[in-house]
Amino acid sequence: MILNLLAKHWFIVGLCMVILLAKLEPSIGRKGGVIKPEFTVKYLAVSFIFLNSGLSLKTEELKNAVTQVHLHTFVQMFTLIFIPFLMQFFAIVMTNHTLFSEALVRGFIIVSCMPPPVSSAVILTKTASGNEPGAIFNSALGSFLGIFVSPMLILINLGLSGDVPFVKVFIQLFATVLLPIVIGQLIRPLAVSWIESKKPVFGKIATCTLLLIIYSAFCDTFSNKDIKIPQTDLIGVLVFTVFFQLLILYIVFTVTQSSWCMFKKADVICAMYCSTHKSLTLGIPMLKILYSGDPSFSVITIPLLMYHPTQIVLGSLLAPRLKQWSLSNDPGLPF
Repeated sequence: MILNLLAKHWFIVGLCMVILLAKLEPSIGRKGGVIKPEFTVKYLAVSFIFLNSGLSLKTEELKNAVTQVHLHTFVQMFTLIFIPFLMQFFAIVMTNHTLFSEALVRGFIIVSCMPPPVSSAVILTKTASGNEPGAIFNSALGSFLGIFVSPMLILINLGLSGDVPFVKVFIQLFATVLLPIVIGQLIRPLAVSWIESKKPVFGKIATCTLLLIIYSAFCDTFSNKDIKIPQTDLIGVLVFTVFFQLLILYIVFTVTQSSWCMFKKADVICAMYCSTHKSLTLGIPMLKILYSGDPSFSVITIPLLMYHPTQIVLGSLLAPRLKQWSLSNDPGLPF
């Protein structure tokens, strides 16, 4: 029973393990350390993750979903415009009342600027009997938009234009994010059967690569003795993350059933997951580029690291209720 539970949630177990290893011996993964993360992580690991995304994206399955413009417009505007705007309001409250450190507040703003993930939103939409093709399309579209829109949102919302060279950032994003995705998409038609048969293996390798990036980030943090993260802050981040996700889930459910929207139940479910979920796979590598050398980098990533498992846990708990709701005649709130 316990082994099955650990196997099912192996990423969360792995996340705890890499943070513990980084704490025990940070010199291995810090900048200039044994594994030379300034090269192996910053370029090779990040590029591999997005090459894997390019190989995995089923662009051939998205054609049927292209015409659902109403749904796609809502999802992309909600996740890339409304959520950053709403988070800015909460960030002002947090700053005025000194609820969190400046680095954590920046982390929350960065989470809000992320696009939807490629996998979890699709899997949960399918589990809840939602519009799976629509979820695939919006996850893919959001990932591509996120390459350009997310860095701009981060730089605009955090006022980093004077500290971060735009040209250098976007050249690196092109080389390590966009180019590997394009190469993956070009390779995919040539070996689609083999790629699909090896997809679970590719997925696990990509996730392990992501854990390597997280490990390196925390090695840098634990090597810097000036950075301290109180446990009360971690609990506060978790509480706010749960509150924020429940709030935006409720807003999406209410709006998509309003008189001017009137989505079908399958589309409502798709919108609930795709509009509210945020990509850790795109987020961590992108932050590694944008905040390379920043001593508070791993503190900034904490809200995103907590947001990811929280959205999966909440989404998994909600999926059976949404599935039951989609099959019933009850238009009311399923949670």
